[in-house]
Amino acid sequence: MLTVVLLFISNTFMTFAWYGHLKYRSAPVLEAIFFSWFIALGEYCFQVPANRIGYGRFTGYQLKIIQECITLLVFVVFAYLYLGEPVRWSYALSFVCLLGAVYFAFWGRF
Repeated sequence: MLTVVLLFISNTFMTFAWYGHLKYRSAPVLEAIFFSWFIALGEYCFQVPANRIGYGRFTGYQLKIIQECITLLVFVVFAYLYLGEPVRWSYALSFVCLLGAVYFAFWGRF
């Protein structure tokens, strides 16, 4: 559970690092890069421990699949609340398909 919590925190940092600057398109690109790298440092402070704690309980593949689903979940909330983009039915259906990938990655584990 700690692994998942740390991955949620790290993905929140990374989503802002990768996409937060889109709201400030008038800012110079080098400034956006600098701030993105600064934010990404926070992401690594949570992501590295998350994977170290989780590896062994989960396989490397399972950690990556968990991380990708968390990334999408965090991004949906970010895009809706921060960027003001609506969630279309096709995006929601795509997310359901990715949750199917998680199901198959853990098939037989529990």
